[in-house]
Amino acid sequence: MSRQAPWCSPQLRAPLDWWGEQDASLKDGVLAVVLTLLAFVPTLSPIGAQIGDLPGRSADALSIGLALAQTLPLVARRRRPAGCLAVVGCAFAVDQALGFATTFASMGLYLALYSAGAHQVRFRYGAAAVGSAGYAVLAVVLHHLGSPQGIPDYLAFYLALAAVWLVGSIVRMRRVEEAERRRLASEVATAAERARIARELHDVVTHHVTAMVVQADAAQVLLTSGPERAGEGLAAVSDTGRRALTELRYLLGVLEATGESAAADPARADRAPTLGRVGDLVEQARRSGQPVEFSEQGERRPQSVDVELAAYRVVQEALTNAMKHAAGQQTRVLLRHGEQRIEISVTTDGPMASTQAAPLARKSGPEGGRGLAGLRARVRMLDGELEASPRADGGFEVRATIPSKPVQE
Repeated sequence: MSRQAPWCSPQLRAPLDWWGEQDASLKDGVLAVVLTLLAFVPTLSPIGAQIGDLPGRSADALSIGLALAQTLPLVARRRRPAGCLAVVGCAFAVDQALGFATTFASMGLYLALYSAGAHQVRFRYGAAAVGSAGYAVLAVVLHHLGSPQGIPDYLAFYLALAAVWLVGSIVRMRRVEEAERRRLASEVATAAERARIARELHDVVTHHVTAMVVQADAAQVLLTSGPERAGEGLAAVSDTGRRALTELRYLLGVLEATGESAAADPARADRAPTLGRVGDLVEQARRSGQPVEFSEQGERRPQSVDVELAAYRVVQEALTNAMKHAAGQQTRVLLRHGEQRIEISVTTDGPMASTQAAPLARKSGPEGGRGLAGLRARVRMLDGELEASPRADGGFEVRATIPSKPVQE
């Protein structure tokens, strides 16, 4: 049995989570206060930064002020990292030049350097150059005051300070890269969502509007040739409009819902386009004057929402193209349910020589193939394939294969 880490226990997790949610200014203030208190703990006095090794000088009010100047500015280490480093660095330099004993307060220099590397945004290298020049001046002053340190000692201490600044810079670089990665991921997700919404709107609006235009044209012809049948055409237009509103309400409901609420809403599920509603598409096409044969093979099983919707959209787009570009031509829809995949085939015969369907035909506008391109993308996301090509003997055929994903009961 594995032992849980102490910091992962529920008793400690709650305080740590609370601390992580606090404002950065509060955290820096607590850090400055804690470091200030530790600076006056005698047992911690030998721990700290020291470079001068000048003759010791007894502590007085000035040494206390210099200690505070090396700790309290850390309150602004994230908001004003350059200013914090300047104050702490000057206080450390004066403390070393006057020969005061080392205190834990000098650790503030390392924290200020790290903060400058991690949080300074503008004039980073300029601030580093100014800090290096200041350190060179301090080394010269200490040498003239009789410090026993040599050039290698000053260089080694400088490299230690530079390493602390470099650690902060690396942390800042990784933070920037992570923010950029999240921004790009957000942009990609937004673009994908916009493309998905565009595909759904195209599938819903184009199909139903095409059917309504064809039905309205047919009713217009019947007003002169068969007035008694014109009412059927107008009723078909009305029915198609209601279907379009139903699907648009479903689409808006899906866009508004999050998590599992979309699938949990019975009313929304009743409006969802599924394989069971393909017959409605066929009937709608027939009422628009398109002769359609529909056959289904195999046992239909409840599939996941993505599979059901993709299969429905394939049939919908194929019938829409048939009504637009081959109005009045024989169309055959075949659904084959297999154990591992669903196969869909929609074929349309070539144009007829007769002009009977001419009133129902209409020149298509430049859509740029958004429907088929969107379908390919939708099917590929399900690891399926979609092919659309002209037939050798005329007409057009759309074939799709979608992996089966039955719903687990």
